Amino acid sequence: MLLKLISCNVFQREASWCVARSPHVIDTEYTELGEHVRSAGLRQIIQDKIDATEASGKAYDAILLLFGLCGNSTVGLQARRTRLVIPRAHDCCTILLGSRAKFTEHFGAAPSTPFSSAGYIERGNYFLRTSDDGAPEVQVGDAYQALVEKYGAEDAKYIWQEMHPDHGNDQAVFIDLPQTSHLGYAAQFQAKALAAGKQAVQLPGNIRLIENLLLGNWDAQEYLVVPPAGTTEGVYDWDQVIRVKQP
Repeated sequence: MLLKLISCNVFQREASWCVARSPHVIDTEYTELGEHVRSAGLRQIIQDKIDATEASGKAYDAILLLFGLCGNSTVGLQARRTRLVIPRAHDCCTILLGSRAKFTEHFGAAPSTPFSSAGYIERGNYFLRTSDDGAPEVQVGDAYQALVEKYGAEDAKYIWQEMHPDHGNDQAVFIDLPQTSHLGYAAQFQAKALAAGKQAVQLPGNIRLIENLLLGNWDAQEYLVVPPAGTTEGVYDWDQVIRVKQP
């Protein structure tokens, strides 16, 4: 197959590793880490890249989007003539861990636990994922922003507090994938987390969601395949996450 990958560059090393091993011909394009803080802006960037891909004259079999729901950044996207394929994930944490089940296992009781990865340290100006408004306090910003956009700021704050009571969690998690562990970023993260008064925790990552996306193994439980002219729509649950908008 001839595929186009549009991805956040937080995954650039992992995606490059998978592209080199895929039997398919894959053209790649990346957005800058941090664009998720402006969900409407990132949505427009992704849509513009989808439109440019279809205008390129190449007959792609599918356009792959390596993003999570990311605060509604991937809601409302459409390709006119080409399939879109996107992981069923709220954000990059799920993708780096390799499954929604692993995210629930490690973050279900405290989803606001800050996390990082090789891509965040290498390409970001912060070592921990921070809130969408750029505030220094650590939050699970993408999910919170989705609630704000759906319910308004006041109701979103109440819903979030009810869903995520303060557990006094002082942990900070580094997701370490075998494909990038040689870079030594886990040790850098630990030093920075301790300096910030956080307890550094290291979790093993898994490249499987990225790899299967680029291999064309699009299991319906883990990936949404959007038909040509279909539009993505957020679900905001722990399972389906994203779907094709019904007419």
